[in-house]
Amino acid sequence: MKLTDPGLDQIFHALADPSRLQMVERLSLGSASVKELAEPLDMALPSVLKHLKVLENGELVYSNKSGRVRTYELNFSKLSGINAWLDERKSAWNRSFDRLSQFLIETSEENSDGV
Repeated sequence: MKLTDPGLDQIFHALADPSRLQMVERLSLGSASVKELAEPLDMALPSVLKHLKVLENGELVYSNKSGRVRTYELNFSKLSGINAWLDERKSAWNRSFDRLSQFLIETSEENSDGV
């Protein structure tokens, strides 16, 4: 997954807010109703619904409605996509550090040969 992939910016935007991140943390334990997600937050229900809409737009959560109760679940496949993107970044950084290390070794050897 590349940063230019559609939706990755929405995912990071969704996770950037502490309240939404708290909701994601709660949903990592299992599905929860809007009321359950709102309980630990110090905000009105309409604000909670706006935050949940941002999470849905980023496809981090999806909801089901049964009667009057709307339940949210975490979309783990989106989280694994973030992990893949981070792994790509880590691999690129490691390659850069390996090249730097090799350069420093070669430079050190050249300097010790000339002394």
